[in-house]
Amino acid sequence: MTDPGGGRAASSTGRRILLLVGSVGAGKGTQADLLGQELGLAHLASGNLFRQALRDATELGEQARTYMERGDLVPDDITIEMFMRELAQPAAARGAILDGFPRTVTQAQALDATLEERGERIERVISIEVPVEELVARVAARRVCPTCGTTYHLVSDPPRVPGRCDRDGAELQQRDDDRPEVVRARLTKQVKPMLEVLEHYGRKGIVLKVDGTQPIEAVTGQILEGLRA
Repeated sequence: MTDPGGGRAASSTGRRILLLVGSVGAGKGTQADLLGQELGLAHLASGNLFRQALRDATELGEQARTYMERGDLVPDDITIEMFMRELAQPAAARGAILDGFPRTVTQAQALDATLEERGERIERVISIEVPVEELVARVAARRVCPTCGTTYHLVSDPPRVPGRCDRDGAELQQRDDDRPEVVRARLTKQVKPMLEVLEHYGRKGIVLKVDGTQPIEAVTGQILEGLRA
């Protein structure tokens, strides 16, 4: 089955499911939004799903809250169920781009098994690759509005008025986990499991590696070209 975006659907349901992999600051969220618009796919980010479930006080959200308030990781089965419920929504009728999950081989295997039960599988795994020090510099320049949650970047996406949110004028803040020393610590923890996930999907021959140091539009173009290949 051929997709208007130029690729070939990998699931028997005809839907395209793509997985974006990359360290913090690599630009996964930006690329997922752009690719979603280009290919007509929903962008499913684990962090957004958790926040929405907590705000809506859904059954899964309340289950996740129990773990999150203790500082524990949310079990894989709850996370996967959140993704699967979103995949069942009309917005994901043509498929979705998964962002932020799976983070480990165990999670990848569990997700693969769940998708297979429903006649689906991940078509391509897109790895956005950026050197560590550039990642640190990128993340350290991020700022967020404490009122509406809008995120800015002092270099690539600055606010119109320095230090102030374009939407509500609130003073922008740097999140504690965006400070350089914290970013390096997060990257140290992320790299090994991320490489293991890539190795897992590499054995299936579906990994597409992309140079994430290019301008945003060039990264998008390289991904689309790779999907068409």
